[in-house]
Amino acid sequence: MHDVSTLRLYLLRGAYLLLIVGLGATIWPLLLSPPPDLEHMRGVVWSLLAAVSILAVLGLRYPLQMLPLLLFELVWKSVWMLAIWLPRWSAGTLNAAMDGTFVDCAVGLVLFPFLIPWGYVWAHYVRRPGDRWRRAGTAKSD
Repeated sequence: MHDVSTLRLYLLRGAYLLLIVGLGATIWPLLLSPPPDLEHMRGVVWSLLAAVSILAVLGLRYPLQMLPLLLFELVWKSVWMLAIWLPRWSAGTLNAAMDGTFVDCAVGLVLFPFLIPWGYVWAHYVRRPGDRWRRAGTAKSD
């Protein structure tokens, strides 16, 4: 089994705390008093990010078990940068909101790869056998 150092566990907890504080300061005030003309998808995004902040609280106690949350953060930020920001940047059509999201995403894309224990991820999410698909002891009937 791949051991994760105590220092790495504290660094992971720091990443979860960053999510809690960052999203708590930016998303929760918007969600708790939304404007009356709130666009549907903006409300969906705010709700999703609020859920990430709530789940990040579990990461303080269970930093390794909540690694999928950090992986989710890393993946969605990468997708946004490649699919949304990069084409708009190359076309010269960025706006102030995108610039702000770029900074938020860039921070995560710089920090999270250094904080995530990739050896643990490899051992537990890639090499380890997946959970069974059927009840144990049942044979396939044709």
